Amino acid sequence: MSPETSSPTSDSTHFGFQQVPLAEKAERVRGVFDSVAKNYDVMNDLMSLGIHRLWKAWVIAQAGVRAGWQVLDLAGGTGDLAAAFARQVGAQGQVVLADINDKMLSVGRDRLLDKGLSNRIQFAQVNAECLPFANNSFHLMTMAFGLRNVTDKSAALASMLRCLKPGGRLLVLEFSEVRLPLLRQLYDLYSFQILPRLGEWVAKDADSYRYLAESIRMHPNQPTLQAMMEQAGFEQCQYYNLSGGIVAVHSGYKC
Repeated sequence: MSPETSSPTSDSTHFGFQQVPLAEKAERVRGVFDSVAKNYDVMNDLMSLGIHRLWKAWVIAQAGVRAGWQVLDLAGGTGDLAAAFARQVGAQGQVVLADINDKMLSVGRDRLLDKGLSNRIQFAQVNAECLPFANNSFHLMTMAFGLRNVTDKSAALASMLRCLKPGGRLLVLEFSEVRLPLLRQLYDLYSFQILPRLGEWVAKDADSYRYLAESIRMHPNQPTLQAMMEQAGFEQCQYYNLSGGIVAVHSGYKC
């Protein structure tokens, strides 16, 4: 299987290793996250042995959020990044936690309300391909583990660029192509043999976690995604491999 490298150009696209009608992918992805929302945080800790928290902490440190900033956390799920940014923007700033999935957004809203951060966070159910925000709205956008589930990634990147302020930055944290051969073999074994069993054991849903493993393999690799960001109009694009390329953080600016 080769990863998607551009916008969909036919009536079908990939859903994991399957080909599905283009119009059906978003609904199928919604079904996956409807299923996993309740156990999302527990499964993240189990799947990554807690390392996802270090990856997200690295993104938060890289972001360099300042008081008064406007921040959009896309595919923000249960709100790990949004919570950190809400503390950093201060009373004059604003964070928008956005997700296409209402159940994931509901879980995130409950968590952040419990943390007393509701006065600095707005919640929005949005499609990254057609963001409903004004031009030049945000100093920073982040998207953690969401871009690979977007049907038209090029449209999403263009929409993000439009909504960033001049000088604003996009940070995308996503599973990527493992660079070390031995680690790649172990990672494949884990992804396709162990991960679905964890999904069945904890979330009673092996199929959704099988899809998540497959979707990683279909996602553009590091240089391909960087090229897509450059084609969308981002500048100073670069990426950083974490954990041997299991994940990568892509960075780009609107000039």
